[in-house]
Amino acid sequence: MEPAPFAFVEAGVDAACRAALDRADRLRDDPDALNALWARGHVVLLDEHGHAYADDAGQLLAPHGEQISEGPGGIGAAVFLGLDARQRAWFALEGALTAFFAPRRVDLRSAASLWPGFDASVFAQARALQHWRSRHRHCGVCGGEVALSRAGWQGRCSQCGAEHYPRTDPAVIVAVSDGARLLLGRQKSWPARRYSVIAGFVEPGESLEQTVAREVLEETGVRVRRCRYLASQPWPFPGALMLGFSADAEPDEPQVGDELEEARWFTREDVLAARARGEWGGAQDDGQGAVLSPGISISRWLIEQWLQAGEPTSAR
Repeated sequence: MEPAPFAFVEAGVDAACRAALDRADRLRDDPDALNALWARGHVVLLDEHGHAYADDAGQLLAPHGEQISEGPGGIGAAVFLGLDARQRAWFALEGALTAFFAPRRVDLRSAASLWPGFDASVFAQARALQHWRSRHRHCGVCGGEVALSRAGWQGRCSQCGAEHYPRTDPAVIVAVSDGARLLLGRQKSWPARRYSVIAGFVEPGESLEQTVAREVLEETGVRVRRCRYLASQPWPFPGALMLGFSADAEPDEPQVGDELEEARWFTREDVLAARARGEWGGAQDDGQGAVLSPGISISRWLIEQWLQAGEPTSAR
């Protein structure tokens, strides 16, 4: 299976701990250094809807900073994203720039499916920060206006001085098995026939393991016996961090409530047949039977891990 564009971080795998960019926190309070990096740095351009400017081929358009202005401070809203492996800076900027009008704009889901992993990851970082800024213009303590500092990574209230930082919402996502079958569910809003593993947000005062057991029970009525952390994936739609688990559960008959339209056990043969149909609406889809979550998601990766765990040793 091809790696998803929003990189996984697997437990105990050092290579997976390398991000697309060095976030370079040390530079966020150094305007002189950022000014020096701006000219030959790349700028991800976003419109007011969070779509990225793209070239005629639909790929990321990221002009050099010097093509836009003399420095990041000159345009007010530039956010420093970090440094790539060649020590080139990457910035993000929102707003219509007529000098760089592009005939195409690309949304994040499309980019995740079609762009190289590096480009999609940088876009995701820029979009997540844009979403945070757009929803935190005023202080949650006193209602005062929030001004950005630290190259776009900190907000400070102009009235009470309270500090605000980008928010990430933790959520668990879990491949639940009774030893022979995999538990999959579907939401009514999803494309027809699509199924995925179970997921839900962490609540205050709750451990990740407790969230796994609670969410699976609430959504499906299935009782979890034990679970194990496998991997994580940023999911910037708009700002979640998906924490992937596998879980062993009782072979309870699934009972859905308000969140899921359906949940049921799938045998290995069922899952293999669903995988063979390909992406929903793709060339391999026969129009019949279940299809799995898309390949960009950790949910699909968890399904693939469950399948691999059930393969005979000689077939691996």
